Amino acid sequence: MSDSPTLHELDAAAPFQGRHIGPDPTEQHQMLAALGFPDLDALMSAALPPSIRSAERLDLPAALSESEALARLRDRAQRTFPGVAMIGLGYAPTTTPAVIRRNVLEDPAWYTAYTPYQPEISQGRLEALLTFQTAVADLSGLPTANASLLDEATAAAEALTLVRRALRGTGTAPFVVAADTLPQTIAVIATRAAAMGVEVVVRNLDDGLPEGELSGVLISYPAASGEVRDPRELIEQVHARGGLVVVAADPLALCLLEAPGRLGADVVVGSTQRFGVPMFYGGPHAGYIAVRAGLERHLPGRLVGVSVDAEGRPAYRLAWQTREQHIRRDKATSNICTAQVLLAVTAAMYAVYHGAAGLRTIAQRTHRHAAVLAAGLRSGGVDVETRHFFDTVVVRVPGRAGEVVAAARSRGIHLRQVDDDRVGVTTSEVTTGRHLHTVWSAFGVDDVELDALDVATGDALPEQLARTSDYLTHPVFHEHRSETAMLRYLRRLSNRDYALDRGMIPLGSCTMKLNATAEMEPLSWPGFADLHPFVPAGDATGLVEVIEELEAWLAEVTGYAAVSIRPNAGSQGELAGLLAIRAYHRSRGDDARDVCLIPSSAHGTNAASAVMAGMRVVVVKAAENG
Repeated sequence: MSDSPTLHELDAAAPFQGRHIGPDPTEQHQMLAALGFPDLDALMSAALPPSIRSAERLDLPAALSESEALARLRDRAQRTFPGVAMIGLGYAPTTTPAVIRRNVLEDPAWYTAYTPYQPEISQGRLEALLTFQTAVADLSGLPTANASLLDEATAAAEALTLVRRALRGTGTAPFVVAADTLPQTIAVIATRAAAMGVEVVVRNLDDGLPEGELSGVLISYPAASGEVRDPRELIEQVHARGGLVVVAADPLALCLLEAPGRLGADVVVGSTQRFGVPMFYGGPHAGYIAVRAGLERHLPGRLVGVSVDAEGRPAYRLAWQTREQHIRRDKATSNICTAQVLLAVTAAMYAVYHGAAGLRTIAQRTHRHAAVLAAGLRSGGVDVETRHFFDTVVVRVPGRAGEVVAAARSRGIHLRQVDDDRVGVTTSEVTTGRHLHTVWSAFGVDDVELDALDVATGDALPEQLARTSDYLTHPVFHEHRSETAMLRYLRRLSNRDYALDRGMIPLGSCTMKLNATAEMEPLSWPGFADLHPFVPAGDATGLVEVIEELEAWLAEVTGYAAVSIRPNAGSQGELAGLLAIRAYHRSRGDDARDVCLIPSSAHGTNAASAVMAGMRVVVVKAAENG
């Protein structure tokens, strides 16, 4: 018998699991000796009371080697069908420039850094976030934007809270949401408002505003249907009645459409997903919010400002932190904390790389494809309902919507079935002439001469809403157009930051984790990155299996019956859990049970989340040792 290790033993020793924890067995022994413990079990017994330690072994699968894990993920990615997404509804395919993908999205210098509460070791990220704020402020036409939010729906819900805070004394006045708004946005607003005791009225605003009091109105620009409406008259009516106006806007469309701030909007919200951030089956993406003068102190989340250092040089720091959860706790403007910084940086660098002219070209190309698409359908006798649009049209095909969507899918393109009679089609940065021909064919329109139709087709945007104001005029949006210049700029920024690629960060925060290179790489695989959240369920099988498997593992580890990974951040997980507790009590008729006990040593988001869930916070003093 050979003394050599068996193949099974060698395979089991393939390093991957162990690489996630830095200290090797020898180093662990030295650390334990310094603490006075013979082994890890003795340390755990001293640190944790026996009553809360579990003696049961976890029912989890054996660890895989790196190559085995990647092979399994690759198999899952191949069992999705992203196709070409022309579904719309707030998500669109985009091209992440390779220099940004490699040097931001997949670079540990960016994705392992801690929240920038220590500005002296966070100057690179703070500059990148200030660039994000500048881009959002320019495109929205409002003077102040925050350093990102979690997504468009969350941003809209935060705007509702902001409006209520700014208009103290509105009492029971409802908040009005235009019916032609993204369904996920309406759903999140309704959930947040219910916990706050705020009435939300969803209404077709083509029929005018509802009678009576109102605190604010949210409209979409463009709308979920793709229609671009001039909001100025409506904005004037809302202001005349003492309300504030929130506009949910697509930042790519704002490269061609006049800035909402110049049209009178008080608050502008949206998602920057189209700025180089893959769809990722619905997230994560960086949302945004911008406000007019006078509303700055009501902003949720973080705001980066410019100060000076000890030697008088410009320096970046977080400003007005007294609004935030880590200081104000239950009196904070929001429970928002880190807010998808990696994706905000990606979007900001996309704007830097393309500049105003480049973004305008992408927007023009997206719009031209939509205009020519609509013209081709009309030439074939198909009824296009949408009159003025940027990238989305709704097409009427009585009784044939399912047939058209199925025909397009069989040709590799996902469309949106609005109902039995209507189909939605959305163009994007990746749309080509070949895609237009495929869509025309799915509708039964063939033999369209694309070039001739292009020449004969005008734009479909309202002339009175054509953008006249400048944007992205700061030098940062003009100096890094070549890949070499962009690469050097990204390196200069990351060199001014401290992350896990440089050393340890002994803070124990929820943000302190290592995502191994092998775990970040699959994010960019088309089977995961290019998947639209509203594709048919059968076309997302591989990724859904990944999600369900992770949820099952987490349920096993935590001892719960079920786990959801849908919350977009730890703060939102807290809120979701507290809302579930609130719903449980209400289901039993126990509406008055609204006190939430929170230790004084707890994270600030805990108290802020409890208030957002409609609870009263009672602080329990922690012992001196925490």
